[in-house]
Formats: sequence, C-alpha cells, structure tokens
Amino acid sequence: MAGTAAAPAAGPEPMPSYAQLVRRGWGSALEAARGCGDCGWGLARRGLAEHAHLAPPELLLLALGALGWTALRAAATARLFRPLAKRYHLQPRDAAKMPESAWKFLFYLGAWSCSAYLLFGTDYPFFHDPPSVFYDWKPGMAVPWDISAVYLLQGSFYGHSIYATFYMDSWRKDSVVMLIHHVVTLVLIVASYAFRYHNIGILVLFLHDLNDVQLEFTKLNVYFKVRGGTYYRLHALAANLGCISFCVCWFWFRLYWFPLKVLYATCHCSLRYVPDIPFYFFFNALLLGLTLMNLYWFLYIVAFAAKMLTGQMPELRDVRDYDSATETPKTRPSKDE
Repeated sequence: MAGTAAAPAAGPEPMPSYAQLVRRGWGSALEAARGCGDCGWGLARRGLAEHAHLAPPELLLLALGALGWTALRAAATARLFRPLAKRYHLQPRDAAKMPESAWKFLFYLGAWSCSAYLLFGTDYPFFHDPPSVFYDWKPGMAVPWDISAVYLLQGSFYGHSIYATFYMDSWRKDSVVMLIHHVVTLVLIVASYAFRYHNIGILVLFLHDLNDVQLEFTKLNVYFKVRGGTYYRLHALAANLGCISFCVCWFWFRLYWFPLKVLYATCHCSLRYVPDIPFYFFFNALLLGLTLMNLYWFLYIVAFAAKMLTGQMPELRDVRDYDSATETPKTRPSKDE
C-alpha cells in the first residue's frame, strides 16, 4: 500500500516557473524511474488489483449517462435549436452549425460553473494549493458526493462526445485530434476516479472547460450576426470580445496555469506526499499528451490571429472548418443598431 505524507504546516507552496517545472518534474520522474526496480506488466496488474476501485454499477451509470446525453441532444436539436435557427432566419450554413454550438455552450457553461463552485465556493483548496490534491491520499478513499456528481456528468458527456464527433458534429480539420482528445479525457476521468485522483481531476476540468464556453459563445454570435440579410453589430461586437477573451484565456488557463499547477503537482509534488504513488507514469503521460494537444490547438489560434491582424480574414470565422473559405454574403446594416 502506498504510503502518504501529511500536509505541510507552512502553507501553500508558491507556484513555480516554467524552468522549475521542467527541472523539478524531470528530476522527480528520473528518480521514480530509478526507484522502480520491478516496473512492468506484473506491477501494473498488481497496481490495478490493489488500487483501482470502480464498481460495475458505476460503469453502467456512466454508459447510461452517455446514452442520455445523446438522446437529450437529439431532442434539443429537433425541438429547440433548429426551430430557433429557423425563427431567426439564420443563413443555411449557420443554421446547420448552430445546434452543435448551442448544445456545447449550454453543457460547458454548466460544467465549468460546477467546477468553479467546487474550487471557489467550498473549502476545497485545490486551486490555490495544487499539491493539496495529494494530502492524505489513500487507495479506495471515499469520493465526496459533489465531486462524484461532476465526474459522472463529465465522464458520461465525453462518452457521448466520442459518438457525437463521428455522427452528430460537423467534421473539421482537427476532428481526428478532437477524437483523440475525447478518448484521452474519458480515460483520465474514469482512471482518476478509480485511483481516487479525483481532486486533481476537478482542477483539470476547471482549467479546460472555460475555453469551450468562450469558443461556443463566440461561434453562436458569429452565426447570429447575420439574420435575414441584416447585419447585427451587437452580435459582431460580442463575437469579437468572445474571440479576444478566448485567445487570452487559452494561454492563461491551458498553457500557464495547467502546466504550473497541474503538471507540477502530478510530476513533482505527488511523489513527495505519496512516494509510491500508483501509475505515476501512466497519468503523467496522459496529462502531457493533453498539454501537447493544447499546444496543437494554440497553433490554430496563432494562425487565426495572424490572418486577422494581416487582413487576410476580414470576417471572424472558424479556421478549422473545411468551408471556412466560403465568401460571406453582402448584407445591409440594421436600422435599429
């Protein structure tokens, strides 16, 4: 059984720099590799048997939740989103894409609000003290009901999202990477719950979901800014502001806070508080893969910003779409704006 160390009395550890993350994280990983004399499939099987706690009813609930999200999305698309697009006379290409963005916006807004509440509206210290996710960790420890609820909602949604990427979403240039992202995220959610790394999981979800809220908010305003041949400046302004906040928060949340809070805690601090922490390399490899995907999508953001600044893209649009080169039809300004 992995031994654990108590929380330090000195208070939260200061957030490291990138250099400290690389130096300390690499050093801790090398030390863990040198100390793992019996690493291999045998150790992995023992680790699963001793430390993974996931009951069949929990997996069944996850699967039922994924089916429920799929059915709910189909109903919402048919009865709410498509009639809404028709009522507001969206352009055909925008009306086709609007239901996907509306669905994702509503889910991620609710999901991020739940994570934000857990981190800032309760006594959980994980955001301000990321190493605290490993204080007093024990295999099979009880998962608080509020964190369990968030995990069920998120895990079932990503199960639905794998299906939706194939059969419900628009196919884009990054859809293959998106599929990999959904699979990695689902594995992280299920495995972190089974190994009771749920505390760090809440922090990971919080740092990623806000960007999806901003992205879908921006896309919705892009779709609604031209309705019935009329150009609405209010939606254009909201889209521009959403785009700016999305670009800034992507770097701040996913490329600054995520590595310096999450990766530092999992790569370095985890071994201090749980010296024999199970599946150390497995979970850190998945989190590093998530970081690489965040960098990959950041290249799209940089390319988008470059085109906007150089005037190559006069209208705000998603550069990942295969039809992104379609010319925007001429419209007249709205008289009431």
